[in-house]
Amino acid sequence: MKFHELEASGRSARKRVGRGIAAGQGKTAGRGTKGQKSRTGHKKMPVGFAGGQKAFMQAVPKTKGFKSLHDKAEVVYLDELNALSGDVDNLKLADAGLISSPYVKVKVIARGELTAKINLKVQAASKSVQEAIKAKGGKYEETAVPKRPATAEK
Repeated sequence: MKFHELEASGRSARKRVGRGIAAGQGKTAGRGTKGQKSRTGHKKMPVGFAGGQKAFMQAVPKTKGFKSLHDKAEVVYLDELNALSGDVDNLKLADAGLISSPYVKVKVIARGELTAKINLKVQAASKSVQEAIKAKGGKYEETAVPKRPATAEK
């Protein structure tokens, strides 16, 4: 079939229900046998009406408060970085067991003293941490969260 061979009509004919068995939609007219929905006037029920039972949206418990869609950063403290030296990034922090995975957001917060000279490359660090790193002759660089490597499919 080609595009110019398509025949599209604006409207389809209305279904004429309840006009006898031979008409295709006779007798019960597609409503089933018995029950509230088979009777006349069943469409006037409110949305969510459940036959006199408590409506579904009233029965389901509601959550209170606010749920942020942003991932929370995992916290690493300044004194924990003393065990590391040189370039410190997400991969090195994960190897040291300070964060759960190298693919999470990390924020370094000041607690304790920094004794080692480090070059920190993470997603966030407090101002006091940045000053402490510079005071020891190191550098701080803000980087994006590392992407997971694509898995090789066979």
